[in-house]
Amino acid sequence: MAKIGFIGLGNMGLPMAKNLVVAGHEVTGFDLIEECISSLVGAGGRGGERIEDCVLDVNVIITMLPEGKHVDAVYGSGILDSAAKDTLLIDCSTIDVDTARSVGRKAKNLGYNMVDAPVSGGTGGAEAGTLTFMVGGEENSFNLAKPYLNIMGKNIVHAGGMGNGQAAKICNNMILGISMIAVSESFAMAEKLGLSAQNLFDITSSSSSQCWAMTSYLPVPGPVPASPANNDYQPGFTGAMMAKDMKLARDAARSSGQKTELADSALQMYERFLAEGGSSKDFSAIYKMINNSS
Repeated sequence: MAKIGFIGLGNMGLPMAKNLVVAGHEVTGFDLIEECISSLVGAGGRGGERIEDCVLDVNVIITMLPEGKHVDAVYGSGILDSAAKDTLLIDCSTIDVDTARSVGRKAKNLGYNMVDAPVSGGTGGAEAGTLTFMVGGEENSFNLAKPYLNIMGKNIVHAGGMGNGQAAKICNNMILGISMIAVSESFAMAEKLGLSAQNLFDITSSSSSQCWAMTSYLPVPGPVPASPANNDYQPGFTGAMMAKDMKLARDAARSSGQKTELADSALQMYERFLAEGGSSKDFSAIYKMINNSS
């Protein structure tokens, strides 16, 4: 059994922390929202009154924070100043590559083992412990982190050096964001041409255009019962989260000198989706905006 500090108990972090508790680890969690801490305590974990409670006298620190600035602040003013040098550091946040590499360098220079390990799989995957982890960091650090990641996820992939986990996540979600719009536009057009969603799904789900956004997460009610479209677009992955990831993709493209014209257009559509009230809806609800457009 390990002592684990878990900082960031949001929609993804809380079920991930609970899975570590179920596996028998002693988990102390901290979040700015008291109800999240209480939920972890109710599941058998411990509540921290401050970040330091998750940093001192632990074997592993896991962070799941909203943005790069939060990761930089928490590691820069708390973790790297206070944690014992044999503490394993795992950052599961989805942030920009530059910040991930900067924090990773600081941690390495101070003697820590650290990986960046953003996730894919949404809240359902977090609850079921079936997330995909895209991990950046040295091989030894990856091997140390893998037993804990295996509790929270099903697919654990070493993507290379520090920051490569973020690079993989950004590229993956750029594909997802674009493909969801493509599927939405196609099914909206099919409706206007008199072709039912079920007919088009039956054809495309086994044809050259099939993709995850269609076969597993179809934004149209009906053909895929488990998709958010059949539950009033309750979020597995919110519109705000997708817009954030598309912005990270834009920033990464700019810093690397890569043109991403489809991604740029997709970001503009997700920003319009947020402006029209889609922030807290599942990102697949962008279909409704597309279908209602003239």
